[in-house]
Amino acid sequence: MPLVHGLAPILATPFASDGSLDLPSLRRVVEFNLASGVDGLAVSGMASETFALTAEERARVLREVVDVAAGAVPVVAGVNATSTVTAVEQARAAAEDGAAALMVLPPYMVKPTPAQLVAFYEEVAAATPCEVMVQDAPGVTGVAMTPATLARLAEVPGVTSVKVEAPPTPPKVTAVVEAAGGEGFAVLGGQNAQFCLDEYARGAIGTMPACEFPDLLRPVLDDWAAGERARAREGFARLLPLILHGLQQGWAWAIHKEVLVARKLIADATVRSPARPLDAPTRTALREVLAPLGIAVG
Repeated sequence: MPLVHGLAPILATPFASDGSLDLPSLRRVVEFNLASGVDGLAVSGMASETFALTAEERARVLREVVDVAAGAVPVVAGVNATSTVTAVEQARAAAEDGAAALMVLPPYMVKPTPAQLVAFYEEVAAATPCEVMVQDAPGVTGVAMTPATLARLAEVPGVTSVKVEAPPTPPKVTAVVEAAGGEGFAVLGGQNAQFCLDEYARGAIGTMPACEFPDLLRPVLDDWAAGERARAREGFARLLPLILHGLQQGWAWAIHKEVLVARKLIADATVRSPARPLDAPTRTALREVLAPLGIAVG
């Protein structure tokens, strides 16, 4: 089975009120996720505000997470460059800093052809010993990958999984599993686990949500795995308002962090532009969403 499977949250990047990295808060988030029973951890993903991190900060975050995880679970590093040469540079840096796997977006400023996509992933996968996950996220990249293209990428040595984030994700998961699924290639879902149970029902073997509710999602996934589908659906329904709030354009990063502050895991909910802090009505709505879960927002 590929290294990345099961519950593998994307970690937020905590900042102090002055905008600097807050590594003690990051350590608490990692420890909380490990205690919640996650199967992997990811950094430098979209939920990590990777678009606002310097190369040095990416490295410091990855090294910190690898240190705290201490081999308990695989650590995945995002690669989100705009060309093959810069993606290889990011991949090699992540491998040197301890990543076990790479979550790789396709180049997106200049849209690649299907043949260029294959060549891109071949070169990135050959650059390090890390397993490579293809990130199928056309909402972010504008790069559409068909099930046939993903099946071709599944044949690339070192490419072991795909994270499907092309809506609607459940039928896309079915199509990719049918085209490319097998023991050596895993299909996972993203989109903050919005459709994770439907994705699991269609052959996915993992989900990669944000990092503020793994303790609440873990029992839902365990119920599903045990065949207790009705109970899993019931538990998931309680989480869905929070999940949906964490998908809001512009505010998603602040929502993740406000919940982490409320759970006393990070010290401050500061985000970096172009992410936006919450306005008063959104904060009120979040407070109402969290109340049934026993989480109080200040």
